[in-house]
Amino acid sequence: MDLALFQHKYPTLVGVDISSASVKLLELSMTQQGYRVESYAVEQLPADAMQEKEFKNVEAIGAAVERVVKRSRTRSKYGAIAVTGSTVITKVIQMNAGLKEHELASQIELEAERHIPFPMAEVNIDFQVLGPSSKNPEFVDVLLAASRTETIDTLVEVLSLGGLTAKVVDIEAYAIERAFSLIADQLPSEGEHQTIAVVDIGSSMTTFSVLHDRITVYTREQIFGGKQLTEEIQRRYGLTYEEASLAKKQGGLPEDYTTEVLEPFKDAVVQQISRSLQFFFSSSEYTEIDHIVLAGGTSTLNGLVQRVEEKLGIPASIANPFANMTIAPRVSVPAINADAPALMICCGLALRSFTHDHQY
Repeated sequence: MDLALFQHKYPTLVGVDISSASVKLLELSMTQQGYRVESYAVEQLPADAMQEKEFKNVEAIGAAVERVVKRSRTRSKYGAIAVTGSTVITKVIQMNAGLKEHELASQIELEAERHIPFPMAEVNIDFQVLGPSSKNPEFVDVLLAASRTETIDTLVEVLSLGGLTAKVVDIEAYAIERAFSLIADQLPSEGEHQTIAVVDIGSSMTTFSVLHDRITVYTREQIFGGKQLTEEIQRRYGLTYEEASLAKKQGGLPEDYTTEVLEPFKDAVVQQISRSLQFFFSSSEYTEIDHIVLAGGTSTLNGLVQRVEEKLGIPASIANPFANMTIAPRVSVPAINADAPALMICCGLALRSFTHDHQY
């Protein structure tokens, strides 16, 4: 395939994250002091452009990508973008360690047919050797990833409409994992020997990932997000969706907002996290979580992180992948700090400029 899910290093890539409500763009560079944010911007999407993570209006999304590229003033022409967990199949398989690259590629084609429930003509597949297999030293573990060609083609088209060439198509959960490496340094034991849940609460989707020793061991998506709070504000106070969205961020709602709307929503978030934890414990050998990292736009709701800690009895914090980065003069520091928790996937994608391969 021409467009690999795990590609090697390219000229500077911008990370482009298309969620149900917005398009986010981030460009990083590497300096002697470490990573630096070179450019970033966020553009809201029209309400009907996306449904959950499904592209409903490709032209409108392409136009938003074009606007976000212009606003960010990036000079890069190359983009990294991600497919969601529900549109990609990943599987770790064991292959003979003695195979050369081209032999491995043709063996993978045969293996893929057994593991993928779609005709091979309709999928893009890619693979990466993870290292020696713990099950048998004569074998290596290979990560196989497959996504429908039409899904990949849509992502490529959307970036192209915005003036960018797609060089990397990644997987959201692994973009979160890559960005998590920046946050782990801020956590106890730097995430080593720790089991940490990252809960990315977007507008309409929540991605629940668990990392052990900084490596993703579990991921689950559910339809739940900040949109529910916006819709409740809209319904209760007779506002348009746009007015409700603005009021949620800027305040100015009636006195009963906190007790009648915000507090019940925060409890609903805790309930969703609690449910995801139960699913995780029941489907894995893990029995406890050491820390919860909240990400996504909803994570910054006043008092939410404290509510999660209090109700679940697990230390929690809000993600900021830029805490140890320098920021270019043209980037607004207050703006990027406010958006930081929502830029985890974007940041993980932008980091592909510096990773020669996938770190598992």
